[in-house]
Amino acid sequence: MRGRADGETMRPLPADFREGLRDIAPVLLTVFPYGLVVGGAAAATGFSVPEAAGFSLLVNAGASELASINLLGSGAPLAVVVFTALVINARMVMYSASLAPHFRGRSTALRALVAFLVIDPVYAIASLRFAGDADVDRRWYYLGLATPVLPVWVGSTAVGAAFGSTVPAWFPLDFAVPMVFLALVVPAVRDRPGAAAAGSGAAVAVVGTGLPFNLGLLVGAIAGVVAGVVVDGRAPS
Repeated sequence: MRGRADGETMRPLPADFREGLRDIAPVLLTVFPYGLVVGGAAAATGFSVPEAAGFSLLVNAGASELASINLLGSGAPLAVVVFTALVINARMVMYSASLAPHFRGRSTALRALVAFLVIDPVYAIASLRFAGDADVDRRWYYLGLATPVLPVWVGSTAVGAAFGSTVPAWFPLDFAVPMVFLALVVPAVRDRPGAAAAGSGAAVAVVGTGLPFNLGLLVGAIAGVVAGVVVDGRAPS
């Protein structure tokens, strides 16, 4: 086998791709425990490890996966399961409509890949970045954001399905969902009102983790909005 020619070196990854990797890193730290929750729920419902991982690869959406798993475990008809997942994921239509202008003129394959990889944190970070900088290469930045998430998500689901029943009861898996959303606010903190909204909303969401129906997230969001408005009103004009 011939070696690499003298003087030839591997081309570095594009700068925008590397920036996307850096921006998504905090989210990856929270995606893993969320995947453990989904994988454990899938195993409790009777999914094998390959089935749980394949389900995450196919659906790639935590909230609809949890809802579908619960419905399947309760014996709901397949049509009800599919309809529920579609309703929960209806927001992806709005995400796609928002992202579409940024990828106009790109190949069909790329646009299909962008659509498949879109999830809440990827959309949130990408939309903020695209709005703030017209010079960023949207293709490479988006791929830097999105491509690491799917293997982490599928892998964590597989680990959860394999070992979910052995996770100690004291391990705070309930914090997985709010922690995912906490990671989303990091790129949005650009001024004092933003910092106040992010900090107060995050604190309230974490404290309210045990509230029924995930109301902690809603209460945290409201607290963040109120804090941001108050600080913005006090800021010098």
